Amino acid sequence: MLRVMTWNIRTGGRDRDGLDRLDRIVAVVAAQRPDVLALQELRGFDRGGLLADVAGRVGMVPHLARSCLGQPVAVLVRPPLRVLSAGRVRRPFHHAAARAVVDTSAGPLTVVSTHLDPYSGGRRRMEADWLAVAARRAGPLTLVAGDLNTLEPGVDHTARLAGLPDRYRRRHLCRDGRTVDTRAVSRLIEAGLVDLWPHLGGAEPDGLTVPTRHGGAEFAAMRLDYLLATPAVAALARQVRVVRDGAADRASDHYPVVADLELAPG
Repeated sequence: MLRVMTWNIRTGGRDRDGLDRLDRIVAVVAAQRPDVLALQELRGFDRGGLLADVAGRVGMVPHLARSCLGQPVAVLVRPPLRVLSAGRVRRPFHHAAARAVVDTSAGPLTVVSTHLDPYSGGRRRMEADWLAVAARRAGPLTLVAGDLNTLEPGVDHTARLAGLPDRYRRRHLCRDGRTVDTRAVSRLIEAGLVDLWPHLGGAEPDGLTVPTRHGGAEFAAMRLDYLLATPAVAALARQVRVVRDGAADRASDHYPVVADLELAPG
């Protein structure tokens, strides 16, 4: 069984008040032991050897994509899983999109770690279109993982958004100021990707990934973090869950999402 995990670790695991959460983050990753780990908000991980240090502590090999405006993202891979190629999706994402292709028993599996624009629904929709193209080009075994900053389609979010301060509520509304903006996730689903949470009927009915006890004043109870798979990968998925136990409750303002795939190293 191959385990994939996605997690926004918030500002590189370090807060402005000086709190360092990296030990908690490492503890969560060590407990879950993902074979492939998609990380977002890696502030400072592109300098000073921080990425190599954290990757070494969890026994994984990192592949980072730098950001033109926001924060880097990465895909980390645990040996003996072999990386066939790695790089970034070459589009001007607000944050970035990292890509790694690993050798599995069913063929090359492409995992994309991404973090969509937090402020503009129009930009998120454009970034989702870029991801859809990248997934189509990658082939039948592809998984898009990350913080999509988008509420899921087909759910009534009225009450959820009502309690947010206006500056945060606007992030999730279309330009008319009333319609909930679910376009980014909708575009990816329309492109043929499968949202693994409803596909597998997660143990919790809603799969909420924010906020945690550490923080998240800009959030209501929301599902913003996704694992979206091509149908061939979705057919191999056996379990999906939000990690809420142990250090995960205070390691970031997002909870990790984990899926187990019926695959083995190639």
